[in-house]
Amino acid sequence: MSEARRVVVTGMGLCSPIGNELDVVSEALQVGRGGIQAVPEWPARYKMNTGVAGLVEGVEPRLYPRRKVRTMGRVALLAAFASEQAVSDAGLVREQLADGRVGLAYGSTHGSSSETEAYCREVFAHDSLQGIAGSQFLKFMSHTCAANLAEFMGVRGRVLPTCSACTSGSQAIGAAYESIRYGMADVMIAGGAEEAHFIPAGIFDVMFAASSKFNATPEATPRPFDAARDGVVIGEGAGTLVLESYEHARARGARIHGELLGYATNCDGIHLTNPSWEGMAACMQLGLQAARVEASDVDYVNAHGTATELGDIAESRATAHVLGVHTPVSTQKSHTGHTLGACGALEAVFSLLMMQRGFIAANRNLERVDPRCAGLDYVRGDARGAKLDVVMSNNFAFGGINTSLVFRRV
Repeated sequence: MSEARRVVVTGMGLCSPIGNELDVVSEALQVGRGGIQAVPEWPARYKMNTGVAGLVEGVEPRLYPRRKVRTMGRVALLAAFASEQAVSDAGLVREQLADGRVGLAYGSTHGSSSETEAYCREVFAHDSLQGIAGSQFLKFMSHTCAANLAEFMGVRGRVLPTCSACTSGSQAIGAAYESIRYGMADVMIAGGAEEAHFIPAGIFDVMFAASSKFNATPEATPRPFDAARDGVVIGEGAGTLVLESYEHARARGARIHGELLGYATNCDGIHLTNPSWEGMAACMQLGLQAARVEASDVDYVNAHGTATELGDIAESRATAHVLGVHTPVSTQKSHTGHTLGACGALEAVFSLLMMQRGFIAANRNLERVDPRCAGLDYVRGDARGAKLDVVMSNNFAFGGINTSLVFRRV
């Protein structure tokens, strides 16, 4: 095996409930602007308790020629929008992406929920597959983002789909990092995407883990770590990073947003839905080891922060165990909602923006910390000015799957 190489970020792109451009999103995080809105159709039509979501506006198929998006559902379309931004930000052109040393790692919780719904309604309404388009499956297959992005961008190197619910985006970034670090690729496009739909929202609803008390005041939810929190608010969006070996980036004169120092993933191995703080803590410790930094070196923790009863308590306890109680902590799910397979990638972009621009976004709606949560330095009220040299971004998923990404200023 070749000597391990440094991995840097040379491109970023996104679409989210708080904006589809880096500058717009950075401003939203600094001023505390959220993107949650009412979705009255869900409780009215589907008898759901939750009626709020974080929705992306302005990303439509009409932005692209039909031949480019005819096999894409909304989730892949969001991924394409964010990835096109990231590649442009990295200063790469299509001809360079066809190099076999350029690859792609991308994830989502599953394929397009809206296309799955359309397919099932058609089949079960007529008990027949007659009239079903051959391209329909390509829109809701589990690796629809990775496969469609590879064709959309002409990528001919390794393509690694990730599908691990709320760690899909962060595991994709981790897989891309390992591909570059250990010499299998020079450049990787990596990230995650999700579309909002009543099916994934309904999963949390039937588990009594979805926010429902603030349907009339959507700006007041979600409330991660807050004593009045009442569950997850589903969001949608996509985040993409272009990762590159340091040597390759320097050789072509690329701008470097930051360095991905380390990545870790593990599994609780205990329960599919109840998180283990010990498993979370072990993953954070592995992340520090991979990055070769001490806990005291971490300037900010970008928390998963789902606003669920058990999740916030377990995560806060794990964070305190590994990093102590003085490291600033916040989560952007309080701005965007829980974007599921996209959240790890979006939060990586948010982390890098905060590192570049010298601030820490506050936890929106955090008025009174749940006393059962560990006594961390939760950033509250206004965004906090800060020089961030090392940032840890953590995500946790059903199945007890945990990830930790550690970034450093370059």
